[in-house]
Amino acid sequence: MPLFENIEEFQNVSAGVQWAIFVVGCLILAVAAVSIGISIWLSIKYVVYNRKTNSHFLCGNDVARMILDRNGLQNIRVSVVGSILFGNSYSHYFKKVRLRRRTINKPTITSLAIGAEKSALAVLDKEGDKDMRARVVLTPLIYLGPFAFIPIVAIGVLIDLAMFNFSGLPTIISAVIGLCFYAISFALSILTLKTEKKAQARACEILRQENLATDEEIEMMQQLFKLYNIQYINDIILEFLQMVLKVLEIVAKVQHNSGSNSNN
Repeated sequence: MPLFENIEEFQNVSAGVQWAIFVVGCLILAVAAVSIGISIWLSIKYVVYNRKTNSHFLCGNDVARMILDRNGLQNIRVSVVGSILFGNSYSHYFKKVRLRRRTINKPTITSLAIGAEKSALAVLDKEGDKDMRARVVLTPLIYLGPFAFIPIVAIGVLIDLAMFNFSGLPTIISAVIGLCFYAISFALSILTLKTEKKAQARACEILRQENLATDEEIEMMQQLFKLYNIQYINDIILEFLQMVLKVLEIVAKVQHNSGSNSNN
């Protein structure tokens, strides 16, 4: 959403800020384009590995249930979910591991990887991992944050639509509120990446120890996890750039309002 409606409104904004907004905007477009490419490549790998049957014929439900039970987590349910918002996930509050339909009942490499990784999050939770504890505390905000770049952008756009047509204090306050949303998103992205990487490592460790996957299968799983992690990192970069852009918007609006007031 543009900060200014027409070119005249840039007259009181310094050239440095204007150029910074332009550069950051271009970077956001570039990173967004890379994100699309990563998502496509991840989807291809997901489908390819979801067509490869694993050596123990374990579907996502089987491996998740096995790992949970062997770690004393019989109270955690494994359920099917079709939601785009939640997807494959672990919920501390609902005491469940959620797996998509195409993951939960297929004995494939993808199912093995996702089922093991999401149940490993529950194991980390039980063990009191500090990053996992922080993630649990912030779970209500998780879905407004990292994973959640789209909801945060939508909120920012609504704020802009509602407030940026006005000048003065309300506009600045709305910009600061928008910045807070992006800051929360950025912090939760980092936290999510840390816990997911720990769960991925733990999943591979458990599968090796229990002889539930061959070395070749674990290598394929790690390739899949690597793409997920690259996607997380890309989201973190996008959220950081969004924060920078929001700061520049605040600075630009302050300069514009100050200039307008001094001319009156």
